[in-house]
Amino acid sequence: MAGRIRDEDIVTVRERTSIADVVSERVTLRSGGAQTLKGLCPFHDEKTPSFTVRVDKGVFYCHGCGKGGDAISFVMEVDHLTFLEAVEHLAGKLGIALRYVETGPNPQRQRPNQRQRLVAAHAAAAEFYAEQLLTPPARSARQFLAQRGFDRDTATRYGCGYAPAAWETLTRHLRHSGFTDDELVTAGLSRPARSGSLIDRFRGRLLWPIRDISGDVIGFGARKLDDAEEGPKYLNTPETPIYKKSQVLYGIDQAKREIAKQGRVVIVEGYTDVMACHLAGVPTAVASCGTAFGNEHVGVLRRLLMDTDAFTGEIIFTFDGDQAGQQAALRAFESDQKFVGRTFIAISPDSLDPCDLRLTKGDAAVRDLVARREPLVDFALRQLLSRYDLDTVDGRVDAMRRAAPLVAKLKDREKRPEYARKLAGDLGLPVEQVSRAVAAAVKGEEPAPARRTGPRPVVNPATLVEREALKLALQEPVLAGPIFDALDAAAYHNPLHAALRSAIAEAGGCAAAVSGPDWVQRVRDACPDLAASALASELAVEPLRLDGDVDPHYVGVTLAKLELVTVDAQVAALKSRAQRVNPVTNQTEYLSLAAELFPLEQRARALRERAAGGL
Repeated sequence: MAGRIRDEDIVTVRERTSIADVVSERVTLRSGGAQTLKGLCPFHDEKTPSFTVRVDKGVFYCHGCGKGGDAISFVMEVDHLTFLEAVEHLAGKLGIALRYVETGPNPQRQRPNQRQRLVAAHAAAAEFYAEQLLTPPARSARQFLAQRGFDRDTATRYGCGYAPAAWETLTRHLRHSGFTDDELVTAGLSRPARSGSLIDRFRGRLLWPIRDISGDVIGFGARKLDDAEEGPKYLNTPETPIYKKSQVLYGIDQAKREIAKQGRVVIVEGYTDVMACHLAGVPTAVASCGTAFGNEHVGVLRRLLMDTDAFTGEIIFTFDGDQAGQQAALRAFESDQKFVGRTFIAISPDSLDPCDLRLTKGDAAVRDLVARREPLVDFALRQLLSRYDLDTVDGRVDAMRRAAPLVAKLKDREKRPEYARKLAGDLGLPVEQVSRAVAAAVKGEEPAPARRTGPRPVVNPATLVEREALKLALQEPVLAGPIFDALDAAAYHNPLHAALRSAIAEAGGCAAAVSGPDWVQRVRDACPDLAASALASELAVEPLRLDGDVDPHYVGVTLAKLELVTVDAQVAALKSRAQRVNPVTNQTEYLSLAAELFPLEQRARALRERAAGGL
């Protein structure tokens, strides 16, 4: 049997461990009175701090979820360790050599726990990679850093390294250092080859060590240096017992104190962006690692920001100005509602990321980018309204219907009336009408129509047909199939509908789709902006305009009506041109127009027959 740690050593670890230091690695603590600190509980979601640390007693307690204990208990809970593993972890931080009481017929010293071994393997790998960066084969890696404005001191500060191109250089090195094959595979540093032997996961790449909030290396991000080589541009450590990409933020170990001090965090998209921001005087920058910024990242930052009703910080997202950047902004807006603090977006007018911005325009430009931030909701609304023709009644009303739910989602209820008034001004609609739409969206209802003494407004039938076709594509892609795919975005006259149609094509089209949430999410991810994504979510659940089950006949009727709108417009345009042409003096042009018109009229007649009994 394995031994246990001597009781007197456990007492020493407890006495010498500062619970405030241990907890503050994960939670921003503020004074709560004499010898008392308070913060947001790391074990459950809350907006008002109920997590209390008594410094003099060396204990913590959460009045919200009831968890409590000492520093050892805290480490056990937050890192999911056993008691013995937690004591060993704290002892390692303090430099305390533990002694063990041996038990059993064949006593043996307790082996270090798995986390310690995996962290040690990563530390050894990081040291090895950093040494390799100075070797001749790593010249391209050094050039990559230099071309982006990073010198040798900066590479050392961030632990940048180089993975040799050979198959098993790191694997052999770590074996010689005492790590087993199982440990190397579990750590994600090596992987089995087809031959059965073990090879390095990263080869011929520039590497960044990824550290957890306490500073331990738990993974790597790796960029290939020759874009012509096979494989993704960026390759990250896979999920391991110590590396969870949904919880990891690159640069958090260096940024955490400034985040807590300034009450601000800047979220960027890449490793070099974090480095560039820090060097340019924006030390609160962090980035997600190989995954989109999500809910668990929000939790990590909220605890550092002390993101509560009383202490509201700033969360600033930076994105490129291109389509991918707008899609990232959409995800950011969804995450925004999970923060209490004020959320902003900063987009470079030149569509440059922070690294390129620093390289081309200097450190001050990066600081100015952050200083010019704007509220994320303002950006989201502006992007949404840009998709509509606000010179028309239909455009203004449709835009109001799409924008009202965004205003309704604002976590600060006091801001909703102000944004409703702003939206009304942007749309040129009565404030009362927009306020009703927002109030209905808050309740999850359809906006109530204003009372009218005159006739109800006429809804454009073509708009209904376009919506119905898009609903079929989202809800019944198997039935819609190639018939839907045959009509491209040009068949849709509403700009927002056309944008969603293009997103469906970008997602692979109906012919290759299967009904369900994954298909809808693929379309949403392909949407160019917030408005199109919101419309996709809406149409995916909006009932179709028929009684009973949808069938191929209904699909054919709907898509025939959709195409007929375009064909009729083409026929009308050709007839108008023909009427302006003198058939005697311009006989050739007149005959040419007649030749174009004849097949279009035939097509229109066929579509009318197919569309009989439609919407």
